[in-house]
Amino acid sequence: MSGRHIISIVALGLGLSASFAGPASAQAAPAGSKIGIVNIQEAIATCNEGKKEFDTLQQKFNPKAAELKNLKDDIDSSTKQLQAQGDKLSDDERASRTRAIDVKQKTYQRNAQDAQDEFQQAEQEVVNRVGTKMLDVLSKYAQDNGYLVVLDVSNPQTPVLFANPGTNITKELVDAYNAQSGVAAPAVKPAGATAPRPTTPAPTTPKKP
Repeated sequence: MSGRHIISIVALGLGLSASFAGPASAQAAPAGSKIGIVNIQEAIATCNEGKKEFDTLQQKFNPKAAELKNLKDDIDSSTKQLQAQGDKLSDDERASRTRAIDVKQKTYQRNAQDAQDEFQQAEQEVVNRVGTKMLDVLSKYAQDNGYLVVLDVSNPQTPVLFANPGTNITKELVDAYNAQSGVAAPAVKPAGATAPRPTTPAPTTPKKP
């Protein structure tokens, strides 16, 4: 997915006129004027509900991932056989096998793209569904704890150049969300228990309604 990251700036309270003097000074600021940072994508992915939703999504796409892997393995095997036996084959046989591999390769590329697009859409739906509720929790948490502004640093290209670790409230947000959602932590699965999901870049951060 070529999803466009959206930097969410949640302004809490009134009179946001003071310039941003940096997270270090924010820690010493009086209640109601603190500045914090949060990785909203990480929070969505690591909260209990997010883990459950993404695990369900992965399980749904495991059969398709396995199907694609089998087709890729078949293409690789056929290609190696052609390379090993090419000199011993007639021109017609070599051309026939080459065409067969090309057909399989095009089928693989088309199916892989379709699966990635479908997974991307389903993944974004999870992000939007959980993220919308999480932003509500963030708003309440920030107001209850004296934050005037919370900056989302999910995007690797975030303009936040420095932040004291003490200003990062991602874990606190996850804890608050878990407490409100009431969703229990999913059981830990043994390594290798599931097939890898289709490869996609990080989902787009939800915007606050």
